[in-house]
Formats: sequence, C-alpha cells, structure tokens
Amino acid sequence: MITNYIEHHLPNGIRLFFMPTDKFKTISIALFIHQELNSKLAAMSALLPAVLEQGSRQYPDKLILQRKLENLYGADLTADIIKSGERHIMTFGCETAHDKYLGEGKALVKEGLSVLGSVSGDPLLENGSFKKEYVEQEKKQLIKDIKAMLNDKATYAYERCIALMCSEERFGTYKLGSIEDYNNINEESLYQYYNHVFSANPIDLYVIGDLKEKEVLDATGEAFSLSRLKEQNRLPLTDTKKTVQEVRYYEEALPVNQAKIVLGLRTYTAYGDDLYCPLLLYSGILGGFPHSKLFMKVREEAGLAYYVHSRLEKHKGLMIIAAGINYEDYDNAREIIERQLEDMAAGNISDEELDNTRQGLINRLRSQQDSPIQLIISHLDGSIGGKTYTAAELIKGIETVGKQEIQEAAERVKLDTVYVLRPQEGGSIK
Repeated sequence: MITNYIEHHLPNGIRLFFMPTDKFKTISIALFIHQELNSKLAAMSALLPAVLEQGSRQYPDKLILQRKLENLYGADLTADIIKSGERHIMTFGCETAHDKYLGEGKALVKEGLSVLGSVSGDPLLENGSFKKEYVEQEKKQLIKDIKAMLNDKATYAYERCIALMCSEERFGTYKLGSIEDYNNINEESLYQYYNHVFSANPIDLYVIGDLKEKEVLDATGEAFSLSRLKEQNRLPLTDTKKTVQEVRYYEEALPVNQAKIVLGLRTYTAYGDDLYCPLLLYSGILGGFPHSKLFMKVREEAGLAYYVHSRLEKHKGLMIIAAGINYEDYDNAREIIERQLEDMAAGNISDEELDNTRQGLINRLRSQQDSPIQLIISHLDGSIGGKTYTAAELIKGIETVGKQEIQEAAERVKLDTVYVLRPQEGGSIK
C-alpha cells in the first residue's frame, strides 16, 4: 500500500510533503492554508480562495487561466474552503498529466506548481488591493450559496443542529460564515487579511507522482517563494471535552413535506485517541452502512424513515444521526434510534454486524489508496489530529478491535442536542 511521504520545509517555512509513486499517471498538487475556525473570520476565509481563483498577476482573468490549463493537457485547478475540527482551511489543488506519458519533454510538474503558486501567492491587484469586481462578484456568489442551503433541507437541518449544539464553541461556525459578515468586507480589508494569513499561518503543500525528490524541491522552492514570517501563528487545538449538562431540544417549522430529525452526540473520542478505531466500528455498526442497526431497525423493519444514518466528525469528537421521517412518526422513530444507542452501550452487537462493518471499513480504506486526493486528505487528517495513521495501521486496528473495545467507545457517547425540522402544518411535538 502507498503510505510514505518525504517531508521538507521550504526556506519560507511552508511544509512540503512529497509522495513518490508510479501508481498514478497524473501529478497531484494540493496547498492548504490553515486558519482558526472563528465566526469573525469565516466569511473572509471562505471568500479569499474564491477571489484568488479568479485570476493572478500572471493570469489576470478566468479565460487566460483556463487557456493555460488547457495547454497543460487539460490540467484541473480548484480552490475551496473546508472545515475540519476547529480548523478552517483554504485549499488549492492542481492535477496535471505526467509528461513521461506524453513524449513531448514538457516539465509539467514545474508548470503545474507555477500556476498554483501564481494563483495563490501572486494575486492580481488594482490600486494596491484586490480587484473590486472580483471581490464583489464572489461575495454575491457565496451569499447566494448560503441562501441556497435552505433548499437542501437535509443539509440545512444538519448545519442547524451543529450550530445550535456548538453555539458556544468555534465549531458552531458555518464554513461559509454569515451573510451579514460579507457586507463588511471590501477589496482592501480582504487583501490585508490575505497578507496576514499567507505570511503568518501554517501552510502545507502536497505533491504526489512519479517524480524525483530534487525535481520536486527545486520546482516547489521556485513556485512558492512568497515572503513569510519566521514565526508562524500557533493555532488553538480543537476542544473535544465540553460536558453535556442535559439534552437540548429544538424544533423549527418550514414549508416541508418530510420532517428531518438530527441528533447531535458527543463521543469524547477524537482522531488521535486510542479508541478511534473502535469508534469507527461503533459508528459503522450503528449507522454507516446498509446493514447497520439504524437502517435495518428504523427504515427496513419499522418503515419509519426515508433515510437514516450516522456520521462522525473525527476531529471534534461528534457523531450526528440524521433521518428523514413523517412528522407524526417522530416519537416512534426517536425511540427506536435511542434503543440502538442503548444496545451499543450494552454491547449488543452480533458477529454478523461486526464482521460486515469491519469488511466495509477495510474496503473503504483500500479504495482510498486509488485516489491521490484521498491519500492527501488522510495525511492532512493526521496533521490536524496529532497522529498520522498509515492505511495499514488503520486496517490492522480495525481488524483487531473486539466488541469490548467498541462497547467502551459506546459508553462514552452522550446525546447532546435533538433538532427537528417539521412541516408548518400541525402543532409542535412538545
């Protein structure tokens, strides 16, 4: 299995992780700029990569940039913002073909890194700040994206539960920030923020491909030579210890036909903890697969849910259970869901449930070995979580976990918040 990265620090402090492998016929490059997840900074952090992607000094608009990518045999360039634990991470990615398979002698890794370095580190400026047209254009698009979330009721309910559950924690911040915050951003303030973050915050650069170490070091040093402070900001760790005092209940009425129930639970087990592998099996047995308890009991046997599943937030130590139900079935559905939680804590797990989940998780891990971006994200998780697992280590951990360890992880789990999105017709459940 592919697992090994070679780590270097560029002269300006950017961490470079290079994986030499001949498994892929492409070269994958990814840049991650780390920031604290903070409600006051979220809109800025979401807006910044969107504006940078519109053009750089060398490629001043989308059309010129796209032509350059087409000349690199259809290279793909992306920019985004992700929320991982209480980190808010700006991401830039570029995937190109490998020149060894083209027979034309082009140094595509050097050109791909140069384009990515230009877009992220050499922005287009007007009058000493970002181009106003690009800033206003991307502000409107992100505000539109925030409003559009209401049209996806399952996503809306999930995000509302997180926001309510973690209202006093950084994790309660939505990754795109709030609409009101965009009104206070202009091209000057965003450029000041760019200078601060890119000069002072941790930056990780990943390169995967059939390349030589010196070749990568030379190309990255040239493409990412932006000036940075010697002392980088130390970002705060994710808080995973908040105590559940009592279960909180929230209900909201909107014009929907299908009610959404979302349960927010605290697992008190994060990515780097000893019980992380047992927690993976716990969540998988509970609601991660079609054979899982929630799917079988709530949907298949009782016929009460259109969908039902559990999902882990590995760095924050949360688990979210979500279901789409008829509103009048709320009491029955919640009772069955909570019964499954009780069964897990009591160690009521069949051999078939354990074996099927074990195999499902291992198959998922093995399939990730075929995706460069998944390999990068897996290593990034280790960087954020304070413990880097190889795929082989995770697979071995999953293979050796027994029911007792799963029960131990289950006993830690506490229900914190219940959120129900219900139709406007009819009265409240409470």
